[in-house]
Amino acid sequence: MYEEVKARLHGSIAPVITPFKEDYEIDFEALKGLIEFQIENGSHGISVTGTTGEPSSLSLEEREKVTETAIRAAAGRVPVVPGTGSVNQKEALRLTRAAQDMGADAALVIVPYYVQPNQKALYEHYKTIASSVDIPIIIYNIPGRTATNMQPETMKALKEDCPNIIGVKESNKDFVHTNHVMHLCGRDFLLFSGIELLCYPMLAIGGAGYVSATANVYPKKVAELYNRWSAGDVEGALALHYELLPLNDVLFRDTNPVPMKAALGMMGRVNPIVRPPLGAPSAELSQAVADTLKQYGLI
Repeated sequence: MYEEVKARLHGSIAPVITPFKEDYEIDFEALKGLIEFQIENGSHGISVTGTTGEPSSLSLEEREKVTETAIRAAAGRVPVVPGTGSVNQKEALRLTRAAQDMGADAALVIVPYYVQPNQKALYEHYKTIASSVDIPIIIYNIPGRTATNMQPETMKALKEDCPNIIGVKESNKDFVHTNHVMHLCGRDFLLFSGIELLCYPMLAIGGAGYVSATANVYPKKVAELYNRWSAGDVEGALALHYELLPLNDVLFRDTNPVPMKAALGMMGRVNPIVRPPLGAPSAELSQAVADTLKQYGLI
């Protein structure tokens, strides 16, 4: 039932920022422009309202509107996978059902943050959401943000019991953990990297691709890494992995998406506004971002 969707979900799925105006209102025209920028530069998919999209600063209505805008802007040219998770299960259910109704290709559901549920509670949470919709679900495991790590055994149980749970975005620096996920869940379970420096290694162990925030700034090169790998150009993909390393590093010297928005502002693509409690980067970091963008010919 979900094989066609799984076949489309691969490569560089760009986690697009949520652009704001000076008054902190969402700039939907800029959002449409960013999605077009991604598609024109070869991104294989679009994600919105994930970590990079500042979802905790958005109301439920705003998250739904951002998702709707992204789906309409993509117009079926690439898959759209909005983030629909929340620490509140009723909110996660609402957002996931809305994504399904709007025609999203899959939903990215984050492990609940702050409350630190145990593994049995995580299993029940995801099973409740998955059983309430038909849309494919991708687990989003990011223990550095949530303070909870979903164990490979829990993912295996969810995959076996919920046919529409088709994969995971692993933002876990423990690569041993990630190998066990692939081993237990099988090669048909879509494994995406959510950590920039693990995008290439994830492909090497059988991953389907990655959700790299750096694609906001340099989508062509980020997508090209996957294209080289899938074409069998292992050395070329490895070279690009290291070519992108300085850019990946500078874009994560402050909380994502603060440096990302600064970079996009320098590139003339958005007003580099983040919603409080996030704030602008330091002058030192701004200069480092500018210097790095110049090195890559992006400004």
